[in-house]
Amino acid sequence: MTNDFKMIAKTFFGFEAILADELLKLGAKNIQKGVRNVSFYGDLGFLYKSNLYLRSAIRILKPINSFSINDEKDLYSSVFNFNWEDYISIDNTFLIESVLNTDFFSHSLYVSQRVKDGIVDRFRKLYNKRPNVDTENPDFRINIHISENTCNISLDSSGKPLNQRGYRSETNIAPINEVLAAGIVMLSNWDCKSDFLDPMCGSGTLLIEAAMFATNYPVNIKRENFSFKNWNDFDVNLLEMIKNSVLKKVKPFNYKILGYDKAPSAILKCNQNIINSGFENIIQVAENNFFETKKNNDEFLHVLFNPPYGERLKIDIQSFYKQIGDTLKTNYSNSHAWFITSSLEALKYVGLRPSRKIKLFNGKLESRLAKYEIYAGSKKTHKKLNK
Repeated sequence: MTNDFKMIAKTFFGFEAILADELLKLGAKNIQKGVRNVSFYGDLGFLYKSNLYLRSAIRILKPINSFSINDEKDLYSSVFNFNWEDYISIDNTFLIESVLNTDFFSHSLYVSQRVKDGIVDRFRKLYNKRPNVDTENPDFRINIHISENTCNISLDSSGKPLNQRGYRSETNIAPINEVLAAGIVMLSNWDCKSDFLDPMCGSGTLLIEAAMFATNYPVNIKRENFSFKNWNDFDVNLLEMIKNSVLKKVKPFNYKILGYDKAPSAILKCNQNIINSGFENIIQVAENNFFETKKNNDEFLHVLFNPPYGERLKIDIQSFYKQIGDTLKTNYSNSHAWFITSSLEALKYVGLRPSRKIKLFNGKLESRLAKYEIYAGSKKTHKKLNK
């Protein structure tokens, strides 16, 4: 007899394949890629492991009910008739979050309100009391997903999004989301057998995510708050066993992870976040203007960064991205350089032909993760030498 159940890991557009690969390596069963999500099967321990370990997941949902609807009456009655008391007590707080892909409803807040009504009316009928809504720090987050005429209800096991790792106490004007940073580290195909450089490191998110990836460190091991801790089947001993298990798989890293930023304030914030993460022995940062730097050896270098897009930090796009291309071409031979930008126009000014462009979203901004292969001499010469 199996104790496995279905789970859904939510992610960013373009991360479905890397998330599925993470799940496969972690031991998930029946993995199915969707759009911005991957479904899979596992037991309670695997739910804990997924929350602690998955780098490219935003949250882990556990589906608990599914039904057909044709109007708001169907929605309300199906919610009212569900056995919520098996999951929530009158002393718990909860929050409804709704996602719609249907013609039946146009406002997610209205759907959330009707679901809330169905839940509290059921508790009032059974106990003459009701659990309260908490929009800030609820015990239970209930996810509603309506697609066409099917309503799926899930419990959110993560609570606050999994990008909130806990190490980032200091940020700059435009910090990159931690899950987005981890995902582009993986998408850049870094094999962890070379030095890694973020030449515009800001508050250090890419550096820290790269360090955790290189050492196989579980990204949320230090995080205390998960919604699954409020579930009636929470097993504290099982969670501690899973934590010990994943920590045993941490491995050494024998190269350098380097960061530059020209702003002294950014370096101060970056160093504090690195200390918070516990990777100060692996990551080295320095106050440097990337456009005035060069590689100091002939070894291969993996470069990955998140330059300004001109959205929050105002820059001259044409001049700035031309400088990026010129610096890479002149001073960073024998490197693979990747960067993400939402300014598709900016790529025209780099002056180098990207060997790959991957469509992603940074928040609501459609972006590209672009790869540039920098050789000593021409690409044609490089190919001849490596035949």
